[in-house]
Amino acid sequence: MQQKAEIMDRDAINRALIRISHEITEKNSGADDLVIVGIKRRGATLARYIYEKIYEIEGVKPVYAELDTSDYRDDIVRGERKLHQPVIEVTGKNIILVDDVMFTGRTVRAAIDCLMDMGRPKCIRLAVLVDRGHRELPFRADYVGKNVPTSLDEVVKVYTDEFDGEQRVVLYKK
Repeated sequence: MQQKAEIMDRDAINRALIRISHEITEKNSGADDLVIVGIKRRGATLARYIYEKIYEIEGVKPVYAELDTSDYRDDIVRGERKLHQPVIEVTGKNIILVDDVMFTGRTVRAAIDCLMDMGRPKCIRLAVLVDRGHRELPFRADYVGKNVPTSLDEVVKVYTDEFDGEQRVVLYKK
């Protein structure tokens, strides 16, 4: 893959996540009944940052959890679906589902299926760092760090300190 452009640097990512955190607390009138759920891997890293920022803003710690959607994917052939998630109470809660890049919507669908197997949330809202378009399913993010129009022969890669030793978002040509 050939690097085309750096879309966001460390400062731009931090600003976007701070803005998203404020938008979440404003829309939810605080952090009561709020559950921040990060989609593994990089979505979970971003979710932890949002969780910490909401605690700074509100002085209240929302519930935090990480979700592995691999058993719920419709594009991966697997055996029987198994719920291998931490037990979190979702019934009646406001769920903020966090991922790094929104593309086709299939990861979001898998995450929602997984959450619904845990209970009946009051609502599920989606926060993504980058929305690159090309939806195959009818989902949209409620909180977006940056919209980046892309072609199908491009890839958006989010780098995080935890996994990559750096924090930035890069657009590549396949």
